[in-house]
Amino acid sequence: MSSRRRIYARPLIATAASIVVLTGVASTAPAATTGTAGTTSSAAALDDTYYQDALGKTGTALKNSLHTIISDQTKLSYSQVWDALKATDEDPSNSSNVILLYTGRSQSKSENGGAVGDWNREHVWAKSHGDFGTSTGPGTDIHHLRPEDVQVNSIRGNKDFDNGGSAVSGAAGNYTDSDSFEPRDAVKGDVARMILYMAVRYEGDDSFADLEPNDSVSNGSAPNIGRLSVLKQWSQEDPPDSFEQNRNEVIFDRFQHNRNPFIDHPEWVEAIW
Repeated sequence: MSSRRRIYARPLIATAASIVVLTGVASTAPAATTGTAGTTSSAAALDDTYYQDALGKTGTALKNSLHTIISDQTKLSYSQVWDALKATDEDPSNSSNVILLYTGRSQSKSENGGAVGDWNREHVWAKSHGDFGTSTGPGTDIHHLRPEDVQVNSIRGNKDFDNGGSAVSGAAGNYTDSDSFEPRDAVKGDVARMILYMAVRYEGDDSFADLEPNDSVSNGSAPNIGRLSVLKQWSQEDPPDSFEQNRNEVIFDRFQHNRNPFIDHPEWVEAIW
């Protein structure tokens, strides 16, 4: 790892911007409403329904309860992911565009593919870490799939996450070295919560590997991603904002009908890990 060290501090209060909640809630899930604090789904409504079996638990018991809850989902094909990302990551200021994860660039939804300058489907939990590829399941779970510039996606590759490295060309605020990738400050928490969602959702009981975070940056093809200590720090320092909360709603309402619990309850990161 690079010895480059940076001071990084962000407010611990989530953005209080109102979000329009889309229709089409799964029949088994609570309706999403905009709360008085500007959040998306009402925390009380979710706790009384969706998360009721997880409340009051910590550690392995909480992780197991959340696994059962979020495993009830609609699965997408890899081709369906294209259209899903055009909805989940839509630019709130331009409905014709999506926001790219690492660059933060707003880009036309139609400019997706594999050419230089296009955006493609970034697996935040690198698909080689557990060898699940693009198979329906973890390979198509849009809770961790995000639009990203083709070249920046290639630079990230299947590296673990950590602080440090050299600046990534064309993606200000991102850094990388031989064994890790550091995303820009505005999405550090997003990355952490996506990784931890995957660790809870995929526990090895559905023909896929048991995905788990660890504190290594040399995981190769093992079903692990690190660095857990850094991911926990990122989740705390970059709490869920309105874009991330809205994304959780769109996935829940329109596509998979399951939620990322660490967006709704960021404190559960520490309660489990």
